[in-house]
Amino acid sequence: MHQDKREHIITKAIELFAEKGFEGSSIRDLASIADVNIAMVNYYFGSKEKLYEAVIEKRVLYMRDFIDNVLSNTSLSLIDQLDLIIDGFVNRFLSDPLYHRVLQQELLVSKRAQMHQRIIELIIKNAKDVINIIEKGIRNKEFKKADPELIFASILGTISQVMLSKTLCNCLMEKPIEFNPYADKKIQQRLSAHIKQFVHALLTK
Repeated sequence: MHQDKREHIITKAIELFAEKGFEGSSIRDLASIADVNIAMVNYYFGSKEKLYEAVIEKRVLYMRDFIDNVLSNTSLSLIDQLDLIIDGFVNRFLSDPLYHRVLQQELLVSKRAQMHQRIIELIIKNAKDVINIIEKGIRNKEFKKADPELIFASILGTISQVMLSKTLCNCLMEKPIEFNPYADKKIQQRLSAHIKQFVHALLTK
């Protein structure tokens, strides 16, 4: 029950922060939309800053666990590991577009230096694993020489561009304005396939 209530507050916090941003949101607002009292929010998180950090941390740590599971599978080739991680990133972001908006807002605005640094630390752990896979493949000559850091940036950048605007995405994909592209499995598969295609082109011999 404790975990369910905490998860419920985090879910509602994502909705609130996505709509109003960190500065425009208050604990009172959150308590209202989550149908809990302010004391309960403070009990679980202590402050708006800690709640915001919990929102970001939960989703980043999900990918941390996912990547760890991929890396622990020694039967996979390096390119297969990259393919699975790309699928994981695409699925994670497209399944939770409100969270993506919250994350992008914080990375772009960066008004809270300590919180911003904490978010970067969480993200960079995932980035380093992807970069290490690429570097390992280059060292053992399984991959062509390439720029591992910019390949990772290109993976996330492509996903972020698709998620920048639902309207823009629909125009690019030639879908009606009311269509929700992020809930469409075919678009998810199309995006994953495209990213994997350019990663393979850059790396595989």
